[in-house]
Amino acid sequence: MSAALTTVADLSDRSVLGDARLVRVSRAAALIAVVALVLAAIVAWRQGDPHGFAMIWLQNGIYVLTLALGAFFFVLIQHITNAGWGVAVRRVAEAQAANLNWLWILFLVPMFWLFVTDRQFHGSGHAEGYTFGHGLALIWPWADLAHLSAESPAEGVIVAAKSAYLNVPFFLIRACVYFAFWAIATTWFFRTSRMQDHSGDPSLSRRMRFAAAPALILFALTSTFAAFDWIMSLSPAWFSTMFGIYFFAGICAGGFSALAMGCLRVQGLGYLRGVITAEHYQDLGKMIWAFGIVFWAYIAFSQYMLIWYGNLPEETVWFIARQIGDWAWVSVALLLGHFIIPFLFFVSRWAKRWRGTLTIGVVWMLAFAWLDIYWLVMPVVPHDVATYTTYDALAAVYATTSTGLGNPLNYLMLVGFVGLSVAGATHRLSRCAVLCRRDPRLNESLRFENI
Repeated sequence: MSAALTTVADLSDRSVLGDARLVRVSRAAALIAVVALVLAAIVAWRQGDPHGFAMIWLQNGIYVLTLALGAFFFVLIQHITNAGWGVAVRRVAEAQAANLNWLWILFLVPMFWLFVTDRQFHGSGHAEGYTFGHGLALIWPWADLAHLSAESPAEGVIVAAKSAYLNVPFFLIRACVYFAFWAIATTWFFRTSRMQDHSGDPSLSRRMRFAAAPALILFALTSTFAAFDWIMSLSPAWFSTMFGIYFFAGICAGGFSALAMGCLRVQGLGYLRGVITAEHYQDLGKMIWAFGIVFWAYIAFSQYMLIWYGNLPEETVWFIARQIGDWAWVSVALLLGHFIIPFLFFVSRWAKRWRGTLTIGVVWMLAFAWLDIYWLVMPVVPHDVATYTTYDALAAVYATTSTGLGNPLNYLMLVGFVGLSVAGATHRLSRCAVLCRRDPRLNESLRFENI
C-alpha cells in the first residue's frame, strides 16, 4: 500500500450526504417497480397458471434475496478482517443489505397466505393435509405427500423418510427464523455504523468486529438451510451436500456485482468524488472474479462430477432434467456466460479499473446470476425417469421440454423486484451519509492503492 494519494477525495456534505438526488432515484425505482408488478399481475391473470406464477415469484424473490445477502456477507467480512480498504464502499453495501428488513414480505406473506387459505379450503379437521394445486404444494410438492406418492411411489417413500424435516409447520418456523436473523443483524450493523457517523466512537468499530464472528456463523447456517428449504426441496427426493456452498457462490456473484453497480451509480450521481477510486473498483472486481466466477465454477463442477460419478438415480435425475430439451442450452449458456467469458474478462486489472468496462462486466454477471437462479428453480424433474432403460430414451421423450424463458412474467417480475430493491437501498442512503465518514479506518481507505 502506498501512502501517496492519487486523487483528491471530496468529503464535502454534497459529496457524502444523501439528499434529493437519491430521493428522486428511489421514487423513480419504486414507480417502475409498481408499474411492472401491476403489469405482471395482469399477465398472470390472463395466463391463468397459478403454479407458473408462483414459481416465477419464487425465482425472482430468491434472486433479489441473494443480492442483499451478498452485500450482508461483504459487510461481515469487512468487519471481521478489520479491512480498511472497504470503508469507502461499505455504506452502499450496508444499505443494500438492509433490504433484508422488508424482503420477508416477498416470502413469508405468500407462504402464510397459501397455508391459511388452504386450511380454510380443506377445513382444519382434515388430517390428510394438502391437495396439489392448493397450499404450499403449489410450489413445493412435498407439502402434499399423498399426491406425490400417487404420482411416484418410489419418490414418495424417499420423501416420507424426510417428513421430520419437510413438514409445513417446521418449514414456516424455519423461514421466520431466517428472516428474523437477517433483519435484526443487518439493522444492527447499519444503525451502529450510522451512530459512528455522529459520535466518531472507535469502540463501535470493535463492537461490530466482535459481532461479525457469530453473525458469520449464523449467516452460513441460515443461507444454507434457506437454500435447502426453498430450492433443493423443489425436488424433494434429491439431495446434495454441496448445494449450500453452491448457493453461497451465487450469493457472492450477484451480491458483489450489485454492490459494484451501486457504487458506480452513486458516483454517477455526484457522490463520493475521489473517495471511491479505481483501486476500490479493482478490489470489488477481484472479489467478483474470485468468489462469483472461479469459486462458483469450482463448486458447480465438483457437485456435478461427484453426483454423476456416483450415478445414484435419486441424485443424477436432478442434472438429467437440466440436460434434456431446451434446458441443455441453458446449462451451456451458464458454462460460457457465468464462467469462461467473465473469467477472461475480469482477469485483466484494467477491465476492473475502468468504469465503463466494469459496468459492462457487472451487468453481465447480474444477468447470469439471475439465469443461474432460474436454472436452479424452474426445471421439473421427471417423475417417470425410472421407467426408461436408457438415457437416450428419456432424452427423446423430453426433447421438446421448454424452459419458459420467453414468458414476459419473468422479466416483469424481475423489474418489479429489482426496482423495489433499488428503491429500498437508495431511500436509506438518502437519509444518511453515503460514506462511513468517521470510521477510524477511513484515511486508510482513502489512501488505498493496489500493489
